[in-house]
Amino acid sequence: MENIIKGIRQYYPVSDKSLEILFSRMEKLELPKKHLLIHGGVADRHVYFIEKGFCRSYCLRDGEEITIWFSREGDITFAMKDLYHNEPGYEYVELLEDCELYAIRIEDLNQIYETNIEIANWGRVIHQECLLYMDMHHINRLYLPAKERYEQLLHEQPDVIHRAQLGYIASFLGMTPQHLSRLRSEA
Repeated sequence: MENIIKGIRQYYPVSDKSLEILFSRMEKLELPKKHLLIHGGVADRHVYFIEKGFCRSYCLRDGEEITIWFSREGDITFAMKDLYHNEPGYEYVELLEDCELYAIRIEDLNQIYETNIEIANWGRVIHQECLLYMDMHHINRLYLPAKERYEQLLHEQPDVIHRAQLGYIASFLGMTPQHLSRLRSEA
């Protein structure tokens, strides 16, 4: 669980003892590329920790897939409404590579939050950092020109360019695949 430990400690200095408590409640999953881990509108009461692999979260709008997030080694992925409101989420999570994941039930994670201050603080910090990133991404989609959004992605998440299809990247950046292709050829 090297990548998961590194990902957790990137946000908060969680001790080995606290990690053992967290890991004792997890189930290992090995799933293939193209597997749909989370289905929009279907309850999924788990948080998934990614040890190996890459995935994207997306929503459907008039049948069109809109990529809203990319997750990789050391990250977590989940349906937000499931986690925060115990309701089926709106997002889908598709594995873009073969993945090794560790799943923990949301009820188990919440119980750990109540009894372990390190895990609770890690949860608070990772969620506030992701919220800030999502807010900035939203603002940038509204105000930055397409070229600057693409350059920012190259700077912040350079692996996405090599791990995700052009159409997924384009929808994440709020542009057409053709426009993104032109930007890439100019770079």
